[in-house]
Parts: sequence; structure tokens; C-alpha cells
Amino acid sequence: MNLSKRDRLKKIWLYDKWLYILLLPGLLYYVLFKLLPIWGLAIAFQNYQPFLGLWKSKWVGFANFQSLFADPIFFRLLRNTLVFAVINIVFFFPLPIILALLLNELKNQVYKKTVQTIIYIPHFFSWIIVAGITYVLFTTEGGAVNNVIFSLSGSKVNFLSDVHLLRPLILGQTIWKEGGWGTIIFLAALTGIDPNLYEAASIDGANRFHKLWNISLPAIAPTIAILLILRMGSFLDVGFEQLFVMINAGNRDVGEVFDTYVYNVGITQGRFSFTTAVGMFKSVVACIMVVSANWWAKKAGQSGIL
Repeated sequence: MNLSKRDRLKKIWLYDKWLYILLLPGLLYYVLFKLLPIWGLAIAFQNYQPFLGLWKSKWVGFANFQSLFADPIFFRLLRNTLVFAVINIVFFFPLPIILALLLNELKNQVYKKTVQTIIYIPHFFSWIIVAGITYVLFTTEGGAVNNVIFSLSGSKVNFLSDVHLLRPLILGQTIWKEGGWGTIIFLAALTGIDPNLYEAASIDGANRFHKLWNISLPAIAPTIAILLILRMGSFLDVGFEQLFVMINAGNRDVGEVFDTYVYNVGITQGRFSFTTAVGMFKSVVACIMVVSANWWAKKAGQSGIL
């Protein structure tokens, strides 16, 4: 029996109605918090005044963007943000992959689960707690690390205010807090590898490194490519909370990034239009990075996301 398009859609809906109902909360979330706020980007082209609202505020065109690019602080913010972003991609992004590959090699399941639990726990700590632990360890006023350094050398190192040490501290915090949690997806991808491949490789005389390099790593390469492309979408998002609690007068020159600047200028000074222009600039950069990463992934033989 031939059904009309409307009848086919109705039949599909009735057959999978509970799945569509389960989809509704997630769909509403993205509509309310992702799609509708897009209208707010219009204030980047206005001199937005809250008491006038979106429709009555004066339109100023690209004046906010001109102010942003002409501001001497822009290049300092761009430099600092790019440095943190590159550090995250180069040093942090590969770490969960390496950890997942190493965990996958463990044969003792009890030991494996114990290690996984230990490295997952820091993910559930807030950045305030992480900053507090960092302070307790590295402060010059009784910090554990500085106490050891002082006992060995007779001097102390100002880890928390030194402009040369802020970036290593931020990287160390990120690795400790999120390194283990990032292994979940890669471990899930590794469980999908056919065990017969490893057995065949063993028969051919392959050692563990050969299996890792020629079986495990190629098997999760598509997952790595997808996550890298998605990571490019937040390339300039280098962690507001983490940096906000770690920046002080001594290291602000290398620690101030777009995220903290938007808070300091947009919230505390009420320059909503200007900081929306900053956010739009970041979004444009993110789009360019995603498209570029997707193009490179396809060139490398991966499927990409676009």
C-alpha cells in the first residue's frame, strides 16, 4: 500500500515517539541557550544601553570592532590567548591519547580500574580548589615546594607571580585536572578493536610497541581527528575560571586573555557592546579554525565532520 508523505511521517513518529520525547530536553536546551542568544550578537554593532533595549539602542556599525583592533591591549590579549591555546594543543591534547594507549596495555583489570579512578578524580574538583592546592604548594609563605627549595638552596621561588612560571603552572593544573578524564573517549574507541588483529600480529612476531603503533593508534585515528576538529572550535577559549583565579598583579602581562578581559570590561565596566564584539571576533576565528582543521583531516585521509 502506497502511503502519502504525511502518513509516512506520522507512522515514523508513532513508531519512535518515545525516542523523540527523550530528544526534547536536549533540543530545548540548544534552542534556548544556543540558538536564541544569537540575536544578542546584534549589540556588537550597537551602543547598547540596557534601559533602551536591543531595538532602541543606537546602531554604530563596526565602531566597536575598530575600537577593539585599535586598542593597544588587543595584541597583548591575542598573544597571550594564542600562547595558551597552542600550549594546550601541543602539550595537553596528546596526553589523554597517550594515557589511554598505556591503560589499554594493562592486563591486570583491578590495577587498571584503580589507576583510572585515581586519574579521574581531579576532574570533579573546581578550579577554585585546584588554585587553592596550587597556592598551598607553591606560595612563598610556607608553601611545601618552596620549603623544600629553601632547605636546599636558602632561597625561595615566587612561582605564583613570576611571568615566566605562570604558563607552566597553568599547563600543570590542566594536565592534573583533565588529563585522566580525557582518556574516556579514547578508551571507548580502543575497546572496539577486534582482538583477532592483536592475535594475528602476535603470530607474525609483533611486539607490544608494534601492535600499539600499527593497530591501536590507527584504530583511534578517526576519533582523534574528530576531537581535534571540535577542539579547534574553542581554540581561543583557554579557560576563564582557571586563569581568573591565578592572575595577579605580578603575572597579568602574560596571563590576561580575551576571556578574563571580557569579564573585567564587559561586566565590571558595563561595556556590553564592546565585549560582544570581542566574543564575535573569537567566534569568527573558531569557524576558520574548524574549517581549516576539517580540511587538513580530509587531506590526511580522515572523514572529518563537514
